[in-house]
Amino acid sequence: MKWKGYQYVTILAFTVISIIGEAQRIPSKLPQNRDTSKVTQTGTVRRDSLGRTVGSRILDDTTKNIYGPHTTRWISEDDLFYNRKNYRYLDTLINNFHRWTYVQRFENFYHDLGNMGTALNPLFPKGESTIGARSGFYVYDPYYETEEPKYFNTLSPYTRMYIVWGGSGRAITGAEFSRNITPTWNFGINFRPILVDRQIQRVGKGNPRQTISHYYDAYTSYQTPNQKYLVLLSFRRIKHQVLESGGAIKDSTSNRFDPNAQLNLTEAKSIELRRNFHLFQQFSMNKSLQPYITTDYTLRQNEFYDLTSSEDSNYFDYVEIAGDTANDISNFDVFKNELGVKGSMDRIFYNGYVKFRNYNFSNSHLDTIALPFDRKATEVYVGGRLSYMLDSVTFFTFQGETYNEYYQVSGDFRYKYFNINVSALNTQPSLIHMAYRGAHDFWVNDFNSVKEINGYAYLKGEFGAFMLYPGLRMRSLNDYIYFKEFATTGQKVLPTQSNGSQSILSPELRFSYRAGPMVIRPHIIYTAFLKNDDDAIRTPTWFINAQLAFERGLFKGALEAQIGFDFHWKSSYYGMGYDPMTQQYYVQDNSQVNSYLLADFFLNGKLKRGRFFIKYHNILQLITKDMYYTTPLYSGQKNILDFGFDILLFD
Repeated sequence: MKWKGYQYVTILAFTVISIIGEAQRIPSKLPQNRDTSKVTQTGTVRRDSLGRTVGSRILDDTTKNIYGPHTTRWISEDDLFYNRKNYRYLDTLINNFHRWTYVQRFENFYHDLGNMGTALNPLFPKGESTIGARSGFYVYDPYYETEEPKYFNTLSPYTRMYIVWGGSGRAITGAEFSRNITPTWNFGINFRPILVDRQIQRVGKGNPRQTISHYYDAYTSYQTPNQKYLVLLSFRRIKHQVLESGGAIKDSTSNRFDPNAQLNLTEAKSIELRRNFHLFQQFSMNKSLQPYITTDYTLRQNEFYDLTSSEDSNYFDYVEIAGDTANDISNFDVFKNELGVKGSMDRIFYNGYVKFRNYNFSNSHLDTIALPFDRKATEVYVGGRLSYMLDSVTFFTFQGETYNEYYQVSGDFRYKYFNINVSALNTQPSLIHMAYRGAHDFWVNDFNSVKEINGYAYLKGEFGAFMLYPGLRMRSLNDYIYFKEFATTGQKVLPTQSNGSQSILSPELRFSYRAGPMVIRPHIIYTAFLKNDDDAIRTPTWFINAQLAFERGLFKGALEAQIGFDFHWKSSYYGMGYDPMTQQYYVQDNSQVNSYLLADFFLNGKLKRGRFFIKYHNILQLITKDMYYTTPLYSGQKNILDFGFDILLFD
């Protein structure tokens, strides 16, 4: 196996930090002011509120391992920002541990191109998180955004190894390490590769790889002993490469998975590269006055490469830049500073800020083209947050932000028996909607801003073994911008703006019922369009997830087990097509994605500090032999056996 430089660096970093940890094992700071005495087999360790040893320290961890999940806790940056001492223990639960693919991790609210690591798209359209300029590339966002660092407090070095060996060359690995260097200084690193073989026209192991993704980060947190200064620092990077197939040519006489089907593209690939430097600094004058500065520097590059001379020219509807190769690169870099004050007064949290956001956009094919936006610009935002917390389950949060004519406001109210969330946004069109030029695409548009209102509410009822969660989602859009396939000659897939509005209402019901060790958990969503001008949004009318499981300790409690079936079904609809040249999903009217019942058998288990799972995906295909499609031209994963495990180490 050929090792790359960053793999040597990762191993070296693990080794050096471990040596430092063994040379100086110092108990870490604990988050709450309390007596943290711990009685061991050979004596008592007494610590103050900062985790410092008071009196004698007699430990013999060779006699009994006192370190474990209960001595390692973590907190998010959001919790620290809102002054919530919400330190959490490590996740050692086995429920749904088998859901390792990103589609299943998001409870089937996303679909991909039929293989792990490929472009993801939400079944139900999502609102934007940035009201100003943004690149518009989004299909690989979850592979990066779900890996945001956690900040740990550890009493010993903490290591987690996570490995999944999926059938037919589908694999993901996670290596996580964290330790406190001093009572108030923590450091950690993460490394997560995804290596997935192409499922159609796969010759052998690793031949060819369809997805090659490497993510890593390094982070540190430090707080002065008097708690007046807090700093969080992290560096994150991902390079996500996918061989684009353009979909497979379906045999009209069969609806069975064909591992030798002809692909529309054989030499094309998409690449997304991201690097982010993040720094958060907080200065505490007192609990009610905390000035802070947040700095981010993000580089993002999206590339489509293809050896065009080796492809079937009939696949491309348009040629903008002729040549033997296509090499389309878009860069979007952002330098952002947020300066503000925040604080807590009794049960009220407040925050006000000003944010300076400098972006730089480049596309080599657009250098000589007049654009409807600035290639470089500075955006100035003003915003704030307000939160009132009555107790741990009852609180209200409001936040708002504005930049020029763009704005976003949201309110969230949570109570023991219900949750309500409402938001309103007016967002700038993304840059790829406004202008793009590549080997097979070209457009320049001057679109209006997009207005949207979102609402979500659900009730929470618990009646012994029966839990009921009815809910209602609402979304209203005006001047919605989307990609669409036009029935014209020449360039067909283009961005367009709706001249009307869209209103969506989705009642849903989630409940669970337990009878002894057996439990059933259905989730049903019905979607109705009150208005859908231009037929701009496509989503299934019915969406159903369900789980039937046996959950109990076995062999006198030596094995904690969850055994059962996952089911997923959605009604037929005209699913979104995919354009690999621009990494965009688009509305199409030529091919319907038919309904199909997916059923997975799984066994999740836990032995001491190790968890494992065995999963058989798409078990009904053993009987029906039929395949299904995740989106037009892209067949879903065939029936296959997966295995994975993780191990926690604390020394």
